Amino acid sequence: MSPPTLIEAPSSSALAPPVALSYELFPPRSDAASATLWKTIRELERTDPDYVSVTYGASGSNHAKALDLVDRLQIETTLRPLAHLTCVGGTPAELSAIVNELLDRGVRGILALRGDRPQDGILPDGGLQYAQDLIELIRRIELRRSAQFAAGKIAIGVAAYPTKHPESPSEAHDVEVLLAKQRSGADFAITQVFFHPSQYSSLVHRARRAGVTIPIIPGIMPLTSLRRILKLSELSGVEPDSGLVDRIRSVGDDAALARKIGVEATVALAEAALGAGAPGLHLYTFNEHESALDVLGRLNLPRPSRPSLLARHRAR
Repeated sequence: MSPPTLIEAPSSSALAPPVALSYELFPPRSDAASATLWKTIRELERTDPDYVSVTYGASGSNHAKALDLVDRLQIETTLRPLAHLTCVGGTPAELSAIVNELLDRGVRGILALRGDRPQDGILPDGGLQYAQDLIELIRRIELRRSAQFAAGKIAIGVAAYPTKHPESPSEAHDVEVLLAKQRSGADFAITQVFFHPSQYSSLVHRARRAGVTIPIIPGIMPLTSLRRILKLSELSGVEPDSGLVDRIRSVGDDAALARKIGVEATVALAEAALGAGAPGLHLYTFNEHESALDVLGRLNLPRPSRPSLLARHRAR
């Protein structure tokens, strides 16, 4: 595969505002996975994203590996990490220690998530229960450490749900939760996976009517793996596009054709979200770059100009 070309910044006369671009990565589980991930990181770095999010396992199961990846991204690349942090069941003291550790390591962006509840449903006394609680905790820590940030602040992202959360009584309740997160100090939201353009546009419409003003960034999964589509559909409870599933199934073992179909469907989904006013795209890469770059190559996103960073990329 030839190296991907950079997404060029538009000329100063271009009317379209810059579109945000970001990716999701997760810490590798083996040396072989690490080598694959770092190839992906170098390829994605060439597209000059605004940030990359780094996932955090349930109950902090891969805390050390996530911190190691965050450190390496900051030291060895030009990428800016957005660290995931789940809070359910964690005490204020435990979570404060993690937030302070992230800040000590130079992280200035946190994706504040509730996380999966324990299977037995039992939470420790004093443990946080909701993402809103974590946002407020982060803001309290920020206030104590604000002198270190040169009048800047911590960017806090949260999750948004284009379809009803599995534990929610209604889509309206989900929007109220998003509004509560905003009131507690969230700066932006990234949606969970969705398969139909109307799901994103409907979420934005409902959220804006309820008073949500923060950016709502669509989380887009390259739809090139039928196994992954069906698995995520099962986990999220969101029905995939049956027509797309049938088209991919119809090509059997022809991986190249299946990928072509999936890329075209992903591009259409991303274009529809951008057409509905999406301020950017967040691509769930699954630590693979090929499909993400195929999608980006078809989108021609207007991107901000960062000459020094682009020059550094070209010199490599």
